[in-house]
Amino acid sequence: MLEAVIISSAKILLLVVAVLTGCAYSTYMERKVVARLQHRMGPTYAGPYGLLQPLADAVKLIFKEDIVPSRVERVIFALAPVISFVPALLTFVVVPFGPEIELFGHTIQMVGTDLNIGILFVFAVTSLGVYGIVLAGWSSGSKYSLMGGIRSSAQMISYEIGYGLSIIGVILVANTLSLRELVDQQASFGSWMIWRQPVGFLLYLTCAIAETNRAPFDMPEAESELVGGYHTEYSSMRFAMFFMGEYANMLAVSAIGATLFFGGWHGPILPPVVWLVLKVVAFMFFFIWLRATFPRFRYDQLMNFGWKVLFPLALLNTMVTAALVML
Repeated sequence: MLEAVIISSAKILLLVVAVLTGCAYSTYMERKVVARLQHRMGPTYAGPYGLLQPLADAVKLIFKEDIVPSRVERVIFALAPVISFVPALLTFVVVPFGPEIELFGHTIQMVGTDLNIGILFVFAVTSLGVYGIVLAGWSSGSKYSLMGGIRSSAQMISYEIGYGLSIIGVILVANTLSLRELVDQQASFGSWMIWRQPVGFLLYLTCAIAETNRAPFDMPEAESELVGGYHTEYSSMRFAMFFMGEYANMLAVSAIGATLFFGGWHGPILPPVVWLVLKVVAFMFFFIWLRATFPRFRYDQLMNFGWKVLFPLALLNTMVTAALVML
């Protein structure tokens, strides 16, 4: 029992450190990639090539004054950033990072918890993140924040359905809800799920961008309309928690996408963890590329696209896949 506790605690600690480091350097990656796409340099002063910029940002935010407006609901105002960040962190508990390894005579699984319903756990947990945004908008006492929270809840309802249906085809083909078993079925390049579910992958990718409130689906923030949306009244580390939540969500949907459609940690020559990281980085680059390329949707376009295009297409993909599996 003591050994199990020690191993689980070590896994949790490594996972938290990895996700927080990933969030920090995702901001660096975004600044550099967007700068290059716009023919700028990006951060260069903090450390060589600006590599210490995330550390400089963290120090700045820690020492900034935490301003709390007088009209806020204080308890909910304080809890909302945590509620937004923690669900994204929990998603990584079921993501397999590699095969089993032998360490000091013990067999250790390279996954936080190998749940046989891992995919259901992911969708149950990720759907909680919107509560943090809605509660932040409501508790701030600002019309801009409230509007951002309402937009986020409507957007989540509209795209969560297509998001869920996009992986039904993968579940039907793989006949499992375990992410580890799903990765095992994609051991070779030709067996990756993207070849068997290309429409499902496009649906997943589109809905994932909307779920994480990233451009061109960043209506809950929409600086040109809502100042800063749901985090308008936040400052200091509470403001940072929302940003960490956004990048942690991006990393989470990237890791799940790599696991569901691209064989997870499988790949030649390089260590398994490195392959998973490379696939996640490729997803992150795509997210950033979209932000630097496409303008923001209008709100009516956002809703029409979710209900009139993605939802029917997801239903059609599910029915066709089910028919093919039966045949």
